[in-house]
Amino acid sequence: MSLLQYKNVSMHFGGLRAIDDVSFDVGEKEILGLIGPNGAGKTTLFAMASGFLNPTRGEIWFQGKRIDRLTPPDICELGLVRTYQIVRPFGEMSVLENVMIGAFLHCRSAEQARERAARVVERVGLGPRAQQVARTLTLAGRKRLEVAKTLATQPKLLLLDEVMAGLNAVETAEMLDLVQSVRDEGISVLVIEHNMQAIMRLSDRIVVVHHGQKIADGEPEHVASSPDVVAAYLGDQYKGNLAHA
Repeated sequence: MSLLQYKNVSMHFGGLRAIDDVSFDVGEKEILGLIGPNGAGKTTLFAMASGFLNPTRGEIWFQGKRIDRLTPPDICELGLVRTYQIVRPFGEMSVLENVMIGAFLHCRSAEQARERAARVVERVGLGPRAQQVARTLTLAGRKRLEVAKTLATQPKLLLLDEVMAGLNAVETAEMLDLVQSVRDEGISVLVIEHNMQAIMRLSDRIVVVHHGQKIADGEPEHVASSPDVVAAYLGDQYKGNLAHA
C-alpha cells in the first residue's frame, strides 16, 4: 500500500525544468532509495514533499491526503519529516535539548518531551552523550542527532538526505543498521545517497532521476543492470557488481 505518492510532478524555476513529470510512490514499511547525478532533482523532490516548494504541476499525496499546498509544520504533524544533507544542530544546546524540540510536536509538557527525547537519544546510540553540547559532536554523531530529531516527532515516513555522506566504513555500517532498524519498527524511509554500495544494500527499491526525469524504478539488481542508468549515472565500472553488493 502506498504511503507517499508523487503524481506527474513538475517543478520549474523560470525556464529551468528541475523536475519534469515525475511519478513514483513509497510503500508502507519500505526503504526506497532515490539516486541520480548532482543536479538531477533529488533534493527538489524532497523539498516539494516536505512543503518547502510547491510543484509547478502535479500532485503529492501522503496517507491519502493531498499535501502539496500544505505548510511544512502541517506536513510534519501528519508524519512526514526530513533531514538535511548539511546538518545544523542547535549548537549551544545539548543533544537531549535538540531532540526535545522535535518531541514537542506531540508532547504537551517539558517533562513528557524530555522523557520522549531521552528514549530517542538512547535509541540512536547517543545515550552517553545526551548532555554533550551538540556542536562538539563528531560528524557521525551529528548525523545520528539529525535522525534522532526526526524520530522524536513520531514520524510515519522519514526523508533522509545523504545521512551517510562523509562517514567512514564503520560509521556507514552503523548508520545502515540504524536506518534498517527504523524500518523494522514500521517507519517508511525515502533516502538520497551517493554511496552506491550502501544504497544498493539498504534499499528495497530504487528510483533513479536524471535531468529532472525518472529513468528507472525497480529492485536494486534491476536498476544496477539498466543500460540507461549505467550510461547516465553509475558508469560501466558498476555494471553487474552492484546488484550483488
